[in-house]
Amino acid sequence: MEFFLIIISAIFVNNIMLSQFLGTCPFLGVSSKISTATGMAGAVCFVITLATLVTYLINKYLLVAFSLEFLQTIAFILVIAALVQMVEIVLKKISPSLYQALGIFLPLITTNCAVLGVALNVCTKEFTFGSAAAHALNLGESMVYALATAIGYGMALILFAGLREHLELNSVPKAFKGVPIALVTCGILAMAFMGFSGMV
Repeated sequence: MEFFLIIISAIFVNNIMLSQFLGTCPFLGVSSKISTATGMAGAVCFVITLATLVTYLINKYLLVAFSLEFLQTIAFILVIAALVQMVEIVLKKISPSLYQALGIFLPLITTNCAVLGVALNVCTKEFTFGSAAAHALNLGESMVYALATAIGYGMALILFAGLREHLELNSVPKAFKGVPIALVTCGILAMAFMGFSGMV
């Protein structure tokens, strides 16, 4: 039951983009086409999940064990940068077309605060689900939380890309074309996700 609550909470109630506003730069930059948004969502999903696993282990068995918690942010940034490099190399070999489509936004995953935000949330936050007492997540719960958060980010990204593709077909006032109408749409999408608050 707790895993189910973590999944619902991470995807809908506390969506990392639409509730916490983490990862906005790639969200706005890659969401003009569904195909590009889907590729970015997959890459972010992989990086968030893997980064959470590695950072959780580094934090628990290295930083906390040797009282080096003050190095947490620097260590996590280095891990995330290395993982993004790995994803970039793999994508270049496996799918050159997706690598070209993502362009500059692939290295931006390194500075995507959603990835770092999830890693820090897992290690520093205490979570409360339902009537349960607040507790830090264990490794299994951390992985479920990371995967669900990444799925929530990807879902929001793909939904937003679909909305932006439809907006291209409509007549938008000249002052609102491009980024302004995208921000208005993002705000409306965030308000729609507010309807899920109170579920968990």
